[in-house]
Amino acid sequence: MVQPNPENRRSQSQMHPEQYARLKAEIAAPYRNIRKFIYLGAGASGFIGAFIFFFQVLARRNLDTALPNFALQVGIVAVAIYLWRWESRRKM
Repeated sequence: MVQPNPENRRSQSQMHPEQYARLKAEIAAPYRNIRKFIYLGAGASGFIGAFIFFFQVLARRNLDTALPNFALQVGIVAVAIYLWRWESRRKM
């Protein structure tokens, strides 16, 4: 079995404090940035959909389908904002 070389290993005291803090935060909340990216994408998609359906409702075109779709898109944006804020408030 190969023995690790102790000279090549970096201990916590030799690691940069910023790097150690980032690694510790990643262990506490894995994939946080990926989740926030997904929330951002879902919120942007919902905003675009709400924009389109808002103008359909404003023009009174297909109100029987446009109004529920507009409400759904607004709900998606609200959920994305809630999840983003919840994720940002969580302590590491």
